Amino acid sequence: MEKKKENWFFCLMNYAIGNKGKLSLSVLLSVISIVSGLVPYYCVYRMIEQFTRNEVTNASMVHWGVIILGAYVVKVAAFGLSTGISHQVAYHILENLRLRVSDAFMHAPLGEVTSHSIGEIKNIMVDKIENIEPPLAHLIPEGAGHAILPLVSLAGLFMVDWRVALASLVTLPLAFVCMVLTYKISGKNFDKYNESNSYMNSTIVEYIEGIEVIKAFGREGASYEKFAGAITDYRDFILKWLSSTWVTMKLSFALLPSTLLGTLPAGLLLYSRGSFSPAQAALCCMLSMSMIGSLAKLEVFSEGIREMQFTIENLQQFLNMPSLPEAKAHVELSEFDISFRNVTFSYDGKEEHEVLHGINMSLPQGSFTALVGPSGGGKSTIAKLLARFWDVTGGAIEIGGVNVKDIPLKQLADTVSFVTQDNFLFRCSLLENIRLGNPKASDEEVYAAAKAAQCDEFIRKLEKGYQTSAGEAGKRLSGGEKQRIAIARMILKNAPVVILDEATAFTDPENEEKIQHSIAALTKGKTLLVIAHRLSTIKNADNIVVLKNGNITAEGKQNELLKSSPLYADMWKAHIGAKSWSVGLQGKEVSQNV
Repeated sequence: MEKKKENWFFCLMNYAIGNKGKLSLSVLLSVISIVSGLVPYYCVYRMIEQFTRNEVTNASMVHWGVIILGAYVVKVAAFGLSTGISHQVAYHILENLRLRVSDAFMHAPLGEVTSHSIGEIKNIMVDKIENIEPPLAHLIPEGAGHAILPLVSLAGLFMVDWRVALASLVTLPLAFVCMVLTYKISGKNFDKYNESNSYMNSTIVEYIEGIEVIKAFGREGASYEKFAGAITDYRDFILKWLSSTWVTMKLSFALLPSTLLGTLPAGLLLYSRGSFSPAQAALCCMLSMSMIGSLAKLEVFSEGIREMQFTIENLQQFLNMPSLPEAKAHVELSEFDISFRNVTFSYDGKEEHEVLHGINMSLPQGSFTALVGPSGGGKSTIAKLLARFWDVTGGAIEIGGVNVKDIPLKQLADTVSFVTQDNFLFRCSLLENIRLGNPKASDEEVYAAAKAAQCDEFIRKLEKGYQTSAGEAGKRLSGGEKQRIAIARMILKNAPVVILDEATAFTDPENEEKIQHSIAALTKGKTLLVIAHRLSTIKNADNIVVLKNGNITAEGKQNELLKSSPLYADMWKAHIGAKSWSVGLQGKEVSQNV
């Protein structure tokens, strides 16, 4: 269930847990720093007063000079401490935000995750979150100080003369009108800005990731046009957006800090009438000028606040992604047989979009079950439902008589190993890539798993052996070699249930036999579910389930299906016909038995 969005600022502060005290200290130091900047104005006022009264002495000048120097030291020291603390807190908040978004992705249904493009996720996880660090580190502590300073200065002006204080505010009404208009015009485009930014990032990622395919098919021109077009459209949108607010934004920036426009004439008028002393007139001008920097900063911070608000609100769609309901209590599984009981599934939960219809099948513990059928029949969907990448729309899936929904996700992940045709290697050594299957495994256990998966030999041929970085080795490893590393990882994991989703789809005949040996080592004594197009690899399965359009059309052993299932018989004939073209290294047909 999707959670209700909370206020963006409170949402942000939730990730400052354990650092709110430091943040408060940073705000206090910032206020001290900024307000201490007013002390020299008072000192100068007293010095001017002494000069006009002809009461100045060397001792008094030194006295006020020392106070000015002390105030400056306090200002610089307090600002330095405040900034250091605020940056530490800001990066702590950024860390918590990124970890929370990552956790949300880990617990969300796979369909929810894949509905967001890589560019969109990269944009929010890296760029957007990073962009809130400057306003976050400066806005809260410094913003508090800069908000208080004009109030203190204004109070000082009222203490000198209320007429001068009111005169200092003469430009504020027009400045606020311009600011409101700027925000109104600008606010309409923030959502479009986020969409445009996400699209540009997605296009860049797609262009870089697909560069090999683009070159292979000679599509450099068309692909580059799309890539360049996304960047050009983004530029044009930004320029149009900025030009629409240019006049009102510049007027507000010019008018808001212009306190002297009222203070200086009012001060001179009062002085000319004898209501003001020169020292008082100078003090009013200095207090008025002290507000200029703070009001200008507040204008800049206001834009930072809006950017932070839109970023956090956009981030909340990820933070509040619906998550899979998770059981908390560990479940004792004495058996590892699997049952599908009238399982239905649709990606959006709507009955009219169902892709699986009333699936009923059983996988006895230690058995070998194969799913076959035309593409789009629902084979991979069934496998992913068993691993609980999604939850079923209707019916139930049970392991050892326990509904998978009642098994904690961590326990389910430890129970089920999933090997796909797409094998991802992390940017760490091959040793650590294999050890991911069992982080507590010793080096010797990793080597044993690699040998069982038939990958020890080619790994040791690499210059750094097992310490070779997967990123460095990835370009030199074939698809079959990467697959065997993934299988070694699963052997080390030693889960009682194994799912192989097209695990040999892209292997050549030379690697086929080695992969079959590694799969045999992985699946020994396990409850095995295999999805395969190469029917010869599953002809010895205990049960072959034929799927078409989300329905089970037949099931049984190889010989039974050849007689009872026209669809399976046609698939077998097509497979044998295609296989006859495959020639082994010795001019003989390659053996493809499991």
